[in-house]
Amino acid sequence: MHRSGTARRRHGAMRGVTWEWAYALAGALLLAGSPATRAEPAIGQFELKGLEAEPGEVEFQSQNAWSFGQPRRRIGQDEDGVVYDDNSVTRQRHALEIEMSLTHFLRMRVGIEYEKERFDEPALPALANSFDDLKLTEVAVEGVVILKPVPKEGGLGFGLLTEFEHPTEPGELNSILIGPIFGAQIDRWSALLNVMFIKHFGSGEMSEDGRERDDKWDIGYAAQVKYDFNPSWALALEAYGTFDRIGNSGGPDEGAQLFGDHDQHRAGPIVYHEWRVGGGRDGPKSQGAKVAGLDDDAGAKGKDDDDEEGVLMRVGTGVLFGLNDNTPDATLKLSFEAEF
Repeated sequence: MHRSGTARRRHGAMRGVTWEWAYALAGALLLAGSPATRAEPAIGQFELKGLEAEPGEVEFQSQNAWSFGQPRRRIGQDEDGVVYDDNSVTRQRHALEIEMSLTHFLRMRVGIEYEKERFDEPALPALANSFDDLKLTEVAVEGVVILKPVPKEGGLGFGLLTEFEHPTEPGELNSILIGPIFGAQIDRWSALLNVMFIKHFGSGEMSEDGRERDDKWDIGYAAQVKYDFNPSWALALEAYGTFDRIGNSGGPDEGAQLFGDHDQHRAGPIVYHEWRVGGGRDGPKSQGAKVAGLDDDAGAKGKDDDDEEGVLMRVGTGVLFGLNDNTPDATLKLSFEAEF
């Protein structure tokens, strides 16, 4: 899931006020200040969408990420006061989701997301890099249409992803994602690519010049190349990124005009392990079932063996390294899934 929106970050001069009073005022403003929309790049959970759907299958998912070495916030000045950059910075993110396959070609998911984000509008430059508490920030609904599954004997597959995201903060913009899914498999090697066109829209705050609501377009991507050592263990190289603003879409606020947009890119190794609990044999499935059309954290889904019972458990963990200055130095990814 992705966060999006616009913000106008300002701070007038504070003359004749002691620092003690200034910090007290800052605390009051942070607690009672009115919400504002944001112009940050759309950064979602670090997961890929695959090309498998088994009617009646239900899956619970927990997607988690912690980021370290955050980029420092840039600060500028205009005629109205201090202006802060609009980069998207989150210390930790947790998503809880439930997914159901309705047919062999349609899969649906609903979820909620908690984030520990950097303050939108710090009352003082000294607080520019401070973080808010962990809180519920978004609800989302997703649909995946499998137009061509990846053949079990190997080959190519493709599908379509759509997702609607609604933030819980008043004034924040909604977003809708739409884009293709590509999958491939050759023997033990598999690959996935998601490309997402992200539109920001809604009833966020807008100034008279029309620049307060930045209903822009972004492009996001998620890519994976994976090697299956055996039916239980796999190693993947994954990459995630966002190109902030397509062309001249939307209405950049002061921060975007002063500092530009903020692309983010990450890549790193992820290890996956899966096992079956409460029925069936100990191994999750035959090697031939591990194809590229499966969820990234899911690995393969073992549908070759219809007699398998119980719950298929999956865990994925690894480190994604920042590839540019706008991105945190490292992000720890940890995912859990239970398939019924």
